[in-house]
Amino acid sequence: MVQYEYVPHGFVLDDTPDRVSHPGLFLHNNHAGAASGDAAGVTFTPTPPFKFSFEVLRPNLFRTTFTSEKHQLPPHRSTPVPEPRFGGVKISETHQTAQKTFDIGDLKVSVEWSKTPVVAVSYQNSDGSLFEDLPFRSYVADGPGVSHYTRFKKNTLHVGLGEKSAPMNLQNRGFELSATDSFGYDVYRTDPLYKHIPLLINALPYGCVALFSTSHCRGRYAIGSEMDGLWGYYKVYRQDHGGLEEYIIVGKTIQEVVKTFADLVGYPQLVPRWAFGYLGGGMKYSMLDDPPAADALVDWAQKVRDHDIPCSGFQLSSGYTVAETEPKTRNVFTWNRHRFPDPEGWIKAFHDRGIRIIANVKPYVLANHPAYRYLKDAGALFYDPVCQKNAEMRLWSAGGGESGEGSHLDFTSSAGFRWWYEGVRQLKKEGIDCIWNDNNEYTIPSDDWQIRLDEPSVQKGQSLRESDCKVGWWGRALHTELMGKSSYEACIEVKPHERPFVLTRSATIGTMRYACSSWSGDNITSWEGMKGANALSLNAGMCLLQCYGHDIGGFEGPQPSPELLLRWVQLGIYSPRFAINCYKTSPADNTVGDVIEPWMYPEVLPQVRDAIKMRYSMLPYLYSLHLESHLFAIPPQRWVGWGYESDKVVWESRKLLDGEEQYWLGDALLIGGVYEPSVTMTRLYLPKRDGETEGYWNLNEPWNYLEPGQWVELKSEWRKSIPVLAKAGTAILGGKSEQTVAPGDLENEANLPEDNLRYIRLFPPHGSSSGKIFENTWYEDDGISLKPEISKFHLDMSSTDLEIRIKFEPDSTNRFKPPWLQEEIPIYLPHNESRKVVSDKNIVKQNPVTGIWGIQ
Repeated sequence: MVQYEYVPHGFVLDDTPDRVSHPGLFLHNNHAGAASGDAAGVTFTPTPPFKFSFEVLRPNLFRTTFTSEKHQLPPHRSTPVPEPRFGGVKISETHQTAQKTFDIGDLKVSVEWSKTPVVAVSYQNSDGSLFEDLPFRSYVADGPGVSHYTRFKKNTLHVGLGEKSAPMNLQNRGFELSATDSFGYDVYRTDPLYKHIPLLINALPYGCVALFSTSHCRGRYAIGSEMDGLWGYYKVYRQDHGGLEEYIIVGKTIQEVVKTFADLVGYPQLVPRWAFGYLGGGMKYSMLDDPPAADALVDWAQKVRDHDIPCSGFQLSSGYTVAETEPKTRNVFTWNRHRFPDPEGWIKAFHDRGIRIIANVKPYVLANHPAYRYLKDAGALFYDPVCQKNAEMRLWSAGGGESGEGSHLDFTSSAGFRWWYEGVRQLKKEGIDCIWNDNNEYTIPSDDWQIRLDEPSVQKGQSLRESDCKVGWWGRALHTELMGKSSYEACIEVKPHERPFVLTRSATIGTMRYACSSWSGDNITSWEGMKGANALSLNAGMCLLQCYGHDIGGFEGPQPSPELLLRWVQLGIYSPRFAINCYKTSPADNTVGDVIEPWMYPEVLPQVRDAIKMRYSMLPYLYSLHLESHLFAIPPQRWVGWGYESDKVVWESRKLLDGEEQYWLGDALLIGGVYEPSVTMTRLYLPKRDGETEGYWNLNEPWNYLEPGQWVELKSEWRKSIPVLAKAGTAILGGKSEQTVAPGDLENEANLPEDNLRYIRLFPPHGSSSGKIFENTWYEDDGISLKPEISKFHLDMSSTDLEIRIKFEPDSTNRFKPPWLQEEIPIYLPHNESRKVVSDKNIVKQNPVTGIWGIQ
């Protein structure tokens, strides 16, 4: 690694105290150069002065910048600077020589600059700090980029960075901050993967601190993986180009930090309700010429129905764009008319079966693409200053590891942005339901390639020099964001009443303002891959990728065994996104590949079908968690310590910190798993809050009640279920175990049944709750609208030794009234629970034949 570190020092306060009206400070250094020695003597290298700023923007949100004339901030960063807002919190400032201290509620923040600027954050009257820059080496110029060194707290939890290899705890490891097409990656070793999100959270039992860089350009993070006796334990964020803009976010819990992060960058986008059902897929189908792909796919859709498996969507891989004649390359926004003679008629055939189409699109064109000459002449492609022509590179186009010459679209060009917009618009007009932004990691080979910068969506600032058009400074990931924006806006134009469904493989935090869902890319089939994927989900959720999942069974690699497939399906139904999609290449078949089908093993088909139907019956709960994510930035899939910060075990157990074997799905369900073949027992920890006595209901045989705060051994036969426990005091909504039409759907081509059933699964306290009332809230909307009315429903629960007392009511502010609200709501109790259900608010009766309780 080439290194040109220079540590500016000699900082003084700017003489412009009224620069901003909110609390902060601005520094510049008076040292104009650095001395370096060689055999001939000492050389003085002049450098421009550096500037440092610190601003208080919220009681728990602080902005820092570190820049010079040669290290400027690109105008278009991943989030704009927010307006200051303090909510009545009192802020006082204390000045000393080369130091300023801010007392902000229960926080104390100091900036000291006698040598280099050093920011430190702690709680009032606390002996230790939550966060501190590394003295003497805090903010550093490194060639055309910068580095930021901070103290490293050993043996603590570090999470985030979007999507990084397992385990969940990132400490003592180093990572590339970039994105690549990591086809068939090792979930424990490969780096980078697909996401570029420089958010790192250090979580402690008494508080959490996050650092977030707004740069789109490449970099690295060493999280205690580097050691140096001189500097002690440190973390370092290295950024390849430009100046530094970072936000420091402080919270008592990870939840508080993630909420503030969402306040800064935006909350997760809404996803249509149908997308939480089973999504099918497989590259093989769209690659077929005999029989034509359209016929093979209609046959697949019929098999889904014949096997009585509900299915809501199909991921149409890029084979539909492959040219009919040699060279048979993928040409985005074209249809292979041999494979799909009538695209609109084929789409209608799927819609008539209740299956939506998710179409794959890729942001590059090979040289033989019909539009290549137009895009080249219009300036819609990158420019290579070395060759002095549009930039070309090898691009994936045919089978695994195969390629052809072509160019990436430059989304900062108006012509490129608009051409993409028109292509997406046409697909939507043809009936495509979701735009699948794929292969959008922008792994282009040179930082010096130039971009156009004439697209109005790009923030360009006051003035740009000719040298400011290099992609290295702006960042490759900027194009991932703009690709999302172009797809999103085209969807809005065609169907303005519907929430756009843009699925993205790569992502920046800005991308997720336009794309609503993502997944872990081209994973590999293995027991280890299934296990490690849980850690990826948990880190993704803490970075606001909260409608996220994995290709069930593995995208690449060998076919799963019947046991592995069933175990993966059993686990996958308890995640926000559930999709079975693959492209299993081999030397004998490198273009078509093989597929995973739910019915591929007749000996486990009944169990696979039952699991998928259970997924559908849980959709009201899963969709409520999604709406909670949209409103409050709470991930549906959560680390086992989320909400249980007072439990020492969650901080001390490496197994729990690794985040691979168990997790929360909402507040109610604790999900385990089995990650080895022929294993029938698993070990889970049942977290406990201080002063809490409520335990857990085992949702599998022997249906027992378990006390909190202990490790338990649970039986888990692979043909039955993975371990699933429910927290006492919670309740979840359920519905039909089949596909239904959403209330907001304007059409119902498949004549799907109405979504007019809800049931409640109660998990009451064991014995008396001693007067304690447990509150549960669920959310619903019409499942489709761009700006829906979101309604809330409340259920309060308490218990004695003889009865379970409930109160169920819609929120008084509700405007959306779901169709099930007029029907009786069945109530299901745990096995072995014989207490009667009573209510002062509702009419509650027990069916004398079935024994099932109901709210009328």
